[in-house]
Amino acid sequence: MKQIIIHVDMDAFYASVEMRDNPSLRGKPLIIGSMPNERGVVATCSYEARKYGIHSAMNIKEAYRRCPNGIYMHPNFDKYKAVSEQLHEIWNTYSEASEYVALDEAYLDVTKQAENFDGAREIARIIKRRTLDELGLSCSVGVAYSKTAAKTASEEKKPNGYFEIPDKKAFVDLMIDRDVRSLYTVGVKTAEKLYAAGLHTVRDVQEKQDEVIRLLGKQGHWLTQLAFGIDNRKVEPYLPQNAKSISRELTFQEDVTNEVLLKDILFLLSLCVENRAKRYGLYGKGVTLKITFSDMKRITRSKLVVSCDSAIEIYKEAVQLFELVEKRPIRLIGAGIYNLSTEYEKQLSFDDYLQDTSRTGESELKEQFDKMQCRYGLDFEGHLEQIYRWDTLHKTAEYMRKHS
Repeated sequence: MKQIIIHVDMDAFYASVEMRDNPSLRGKPLIIGSMPNERGVVATCSYEARKYGIHSAMNIKEAYRRCPNGIYMHPNFDKYKAVSEQLHEIWNTYSEASEYVALDEAYLDVTKQAENFDGAREIARIIKRRTLDELGLSCSVGVAYSKTAAKTASEEKKPNGYFEIPDKKAFVDLMIDRDVRSLYTVGVKTAEKLYAAGLHTVRDVQEKQDEVIRLLGKQGHWLTQLAFGIDNRKVEPYLPQNAKSISRELTFQEDVTNEVLLKDILFLLSLCVENRAKRYGLYGKGVTLKITFSDMKRITRSKLVVSCDSAIEIYKEAVQLFELVEKRPIRLIGAGIYNLSTEYEKQLSFDDYLQDTSRTGESELKEQFDKMQCRYGLDFEGHLEQIYRWDTLHKTAEYMRKHS
């Protein structure tokens, strides 16, 4: 099976996060980086600022000269990293392997999950929808046969774009008469060398391969391959054991105040976390609860535990944290584990020695399933594999909300 790769690239990521969190910034030229009176460069900027010719890595004083009425802010990397981790949770759901290029960009190998371009197109659609619905952010997505083509595709219709490049011929047809700068890895200095040699377009690189290789050596050989759409690189797999946390979140279509419903949703989320943790043999030494209220205020509560990977344990700890949270309308709720390890540690009490704790957990699990089936008329236990999928989980939660 030929590989199918998705490239996801967030639109003006830092600026978009700030505008999401402060709607008064929307529609204005927002520049994230240094302040105009400081030394430094632009980290990123809104699309309104780009109309003034501002771009990332531009000297901040030049940016101010072009746009003195812009809004200038220092970046909040802790915030962006937290949002990036939420993005990764979404992306990882649909990929066999994920390769993160930056906080806001990744290659996803969806060959097995998608099976064909129709399947990949649906996955891309879901990723775009979830990113907007759950995080309030837009992204551009490219689907293609290679990493280079996927990245090219994601840049083709920015912002909030979607584009496909199904094969090498489609890539060459798209790129053939474009400037050499449009080829992956060709920066300003490389382009200057090519221009000086009379090589201005991708067609020139195709027709004068020997000249390109003589001029640039190993990089030149790589560029001649790219000019013909050849890129056999694989997506470097994401290693779950390197993750810092595993979590699952769910955004409601309408705000929820029903505490019984919210606890039942926490149980389903805990099952999803357990499924992923056990798949990779990981245990958490902490449990987290995430909540976004109706006014978009976000809170995270956490609690250290000895070692945890079971849904019942995660659920119990998350509920305890939930009981301490202010009760008001909730837009999003999530549960997770952190401080991950492949080593299991358990501190047994005297009572644990007198009973089979695994059977106790199974009994509690069954009891919770039975209660929820009575409340909503759904066979949760018999459809766990489907509930682990985001789309089914979301539909199930919405059904529960409407029938609670």
